[in-house]
Amino acid sequence: MEATAATSSGAARWSLVTAVAPIAWGTTYFVTQRHLPADHPLYGAVFRALPAGIVLLALSGRRPHGALWWKALVLGTLNMGAFFALVYVAAQLLPTSIASTVMATAPVLMMLLAWPLLAERPRALPAVGAGVGIAGVCVMLLTNATGVDPLGVLASVAAMTMSSIGYILTKKWCPDVDVLALTSWQLIAGGAVLVPVAIAVEGAPPALDGGALLGFAYLSGMATALAFTAWFTGLRHLSAGTVGLIGLLNPVTGVLLGTLVAGDTLTARQGVGLVLVFLGIVLGQPGVTRAACALRTRRSAARPGEPAPRPHDDRTRRQRV
Repeated sequence: MEATAATSSGAARWSLVTAVAPIAWGTTYFVTQRHLPADHPLYGAVFRALPAGIVLLALSGRRPHGALWWKALVLGTLNMGAFFALVYVAAQLLPTSIASTVMATAPVLMMLLAWPLLAERPRALPAVGAGVGIAGVCVMLLTNATGVDPLGVLASVAAMTMSSIGYILTKKWCPDVDVLALTSWQLIAGGAVLVPVAIAVEGAPPALDGGALLGFAYLSGMATALAFTAWFTGLRHLSAGTVGLIGLLNPVTGVLLGTLVAGDTLTARQGVGLVLVFLGIVLGQPGVTRAACALRTRRSAARPGEPAPRPHDDRTRRQRV
């Protein structure tokens, strides 16, 4: 019992660390709208990724070697470079509510991909949590949005798919690589991939005033360097499905920030959606799954005519949770 409690406590700690990422990402829309040049989003992604990657590289002091060179390029393209570009296209063509709802389906895809690639079999409670959480995002964001462009939906689905694949491959390919170094390589690779795209699409880089410099400093430091380090740390210690569910805090943060800072009104519908999202995230936590398994074990042991499980079986069951 004490070992199980300690394991649950450790999982809760890593869940809190992981939550830093989607909460920080949820502030990017507000910061971008208020402080950054609106007509240079690709350069904005470059300014966001490259400085963060360089700082983390300096902190880690490690460069890739051998196969890690091409793995860093592939992962950086999936998780940062192509992802940022596709998100830009989706943001230009879709209402924010539609784009956010499409991205909210990432936990389901991550669970499905983790099964064949990581041997992480989907479990009942996290799967239910994903459904509840996605329903909460829909209730919270989908109102009477108009102007749904099929190309924008395709870009949003592609962004969600590529990043989900990238996260799973990060967990599979680099289980023992220092997280700071791994994050830095991906950010530098992703930013470098975006540079020629930004030059071709947007021309010369924009001139930045003091507010824009502060905005990029925040996005690069907090919403990129810190956020991706926390995200990849979570992938190191938690299942992909659990991490994906924690990512639902992204749209929640956007809604709450709009209410607290921008003066938006939190409607009853949004309140219901927030509750559903939080419920879905809780259902996907390892401690809740372990508690459910323990409850089923006790009920099975209490049934007449059924032998109680042996201690070895109980330990094996906990290891599988």
